[in-house]
Amino acid sequence: MEKVAVLGAGVMGLACAYELSKKGYAVEIFEADDRVGGMSAHFDFDGLSIERFYHFVCKPDESLFELLKELGIEDKLIWKTTKMGYYYQGKHYQWGNPVALLKFSELDLLSKLRYGMHMFYSTKISNWKRLDSRNAAEWIKKWIGERAYKVLWERLFHLKFHHYSDNLSAAWIWSRIKRVGLSRKSLLQEELGYLHGGSETLLKSLEQKLDMRKVAINLCEPVKQVTKGENGRFVVNTVKRQALFDKVVSTIPLPFVSRIFPGLSEDAKRKYDSVSNIGVVCVLFKLGKKVTENFWLNISDPGIEIPGIIEFSNLRELPSNIVYIPYYMPIEHEKYKWPDSGFIDEAKEHIRKLNPEITAADFLAEHVSRYNYAQPICDPDFLSKLPPIKSEVEGLYLADTSYYYPEDRSISESLRLGKKIASMLISE
Repeated sequence: MEKVAVLGAGVMGLACAYELSKKGYAVEIFEADDRVGGMSAHFDFDGLSIERFYHFVCKPDESLFELLKELGIEDKLIWKTTKMGYYYQGKHYQWGNPVALLKFSELDLLSKLRYGMHMFYSTKISNWKRLDSRNAAEWIKKWIGERAYKVLWERLFHLKFHHYSDNLSAAWIWSRIKRVGLSRKSLLQEELGYLHGGSETLLKSLEQKLDMRKVAINLCEPVKQVTKGENGRFVVNTVKRQALFDKVVSTIPLPFVSRIFPGLSEDAKRKYDSVSNIGVVCVLFKLGKKVTENFWLNISDPGIEIPGIIEFSNLRELPSNIVYIPYYMPIEHEKYKWPDSGFIDEAKEHIRKLNPEITAADFLAEHVSRYNYAQPICDPDFLSKLPPIKSEVEGLYLADTSYYYPEDRSISESLRLGKKIASMLISE
């Protein structure tokens, strides 16, 4: 029986280990964190079990639906009609449907029609590779015009991607538009999904299946280095011990690859190191009242330094009003060094600006989560820059969320890629 080490107990690593265990491999998972799930992991927020970073389900998430059915928990998936809003220059607008677009007073009729056509066209594109080499900003401007781009996209791009915002792949941005655009109940109604009990429902079910198949999940045990011995087996060195494996699958962020796998060539290491990432500081509030009726509120306002807020309790049925405020930025950014209290104080000011009826007494609980490698930056021709998942070292498979490309991060994409890596290893 071949032994396989899986590095990382995020959803991708768990899915890969699950598929390998079904085929009779002896699998062991190594995770630096004290829990499984990665960015989908839960924590105790003032008595409420909830994700550290927000997650939601869209209609195209087929890989998730397939696994929920296989695990026998498809009944835990709940769909809900949701609302989207847009806050522009100090004023709230409805958003996300043709009627809201026509009512938006900040654009002329032609710009609105061009924007609507772009959204509709994006949901119909099937061959994304022709967008791979195109610049996202230029692609959007060509469709909707300079004025609409400045009003609807420019500040969102800047606050989400910072100095990378002028050099993003059109295919990558297109996939974000399409995923949400296809998650609709009707032309006028958006419909998103969530798991009853949150992402933890899926994680616990996967853990149970892995436990049944004798897959060990080693928490708080980061891997320091992986080398290949003279006998062809991999030597996995963790902070606690050394173990031998026939094959290794790594799902940890690519910036760690060149350090952990010294046997890679210098050219390969340069390719892994060349993939840029930005971090996230995610402020989470429990509030005494709602900020808005929206699940998602995009923000373009010179006095607010975030691209949007996510009122999670307007999607998932929760006993309290729960709001996520994400700050995306490179970890080298001076603001990323702020203490948690700095982000909390600023986020409170933003919330009060969005809804002046919210007072200091309405902030019932708060928490800050950080992740240094929250978002790979996908520039034009990104596909050709990614090294193969099957590395130059025989038996070593390397991937992270960069390999979702052109798709955006989601639990469904993690499951799809984890299953794909397992299939590649099995076919060898």
